[in-house]
Amino acid sequence: MSDDSLPVLNRRHHQRLREMYRSSGWPCHDVLEVELLASGMLSRHFDELGREHLRVTDAGIALLAKVFAGNRAARSAHETLVEQVAHAMMAEGRLAWRGLMLRVPLPLSLFEDEADAAQAATSMAQSMPLAHSEDAMLEPPPKLPGQVWVMAAPDVFSVRRTSVEAYLEPVVHEIKVSRADLMGDLKKPAKRAAYLAMAGACWYVIGCNAKGKPIATVDEIPSECGVKLFADGRIQVLREAPRRGVEALPFSTWMALAKSTPEARPDKQQQAF
Repeated sequence: MSDDSLPVLNRRHHQRLREMYRSSGWPCHDVLEVELLASGMLSRHFDELGREHLRVTDAGIALLAKVFAGNRAARSAHETLVEQVAHAMMAEGRLAWRGLMLRVPLPLSLFEDEADAAQAATSMAQSMPLAHSEDAMLEPPPKLPGQVWVMAAPDVFSVRRTSVEAYLEPVVHEIKVSRADLMGDLKKPAKRAAYLAMAGACWYVIGCNAKGKPIATVDEIPSECGVKLFADGRIQVLREAPRRGVEALPFSTWMALAKSTPEARPDKQQQAF
């Protein structure tokens, strides 16, 4: 079979290959499986009873290793930029938290049906540590008519250093270094609505691709969010974020902040007395 006739493997193929590597190899007999077999990533085997099993080939292992390396690099770039944004917020005199898990109510109209809403209530923050998730859900929130509570985990959440609650100006920054990740995120209006519900302003901070070009244009980001670009080692504003007043933070947000430690300034030495 020539290279031109081989299927182009994408993220779904990679996910199935990972699942197959971790499983007993029972076949699904679907298109993804056929394409992985045709590409030489999987091989067919039969036991003495004629039962079919699939095994990841050496080529499949090599592909998985390449995918894992790419994922690690993307995570590293993402975490580096998250840290830089948090430090930039502190330089502006704000308190910043990374990876907070906050609970917010959203209208059911943002979801296709109640089952979809129920799934969103748990799937929005699957990547967060289990302990945080359990802490946040120990006391079930009150049921609100026409709304559902969801957990959302903004990359950076910050407030002003002030003793006046009305002056806190909570802000969310969501960081994206991959265009595929950004486009997938923008297809989830409920996730974006959760960020807007927990803060007076929401920003998307985008990085550049391997060619040094921004991963998206300003017009591709919804107008209710501001846009910042990280390029050449600095963060610049491409479009200001619309701001609205937040008179008071919800009690659940105060509890989440109380249980978490804000970002420490790397250039300040702690002084003991």
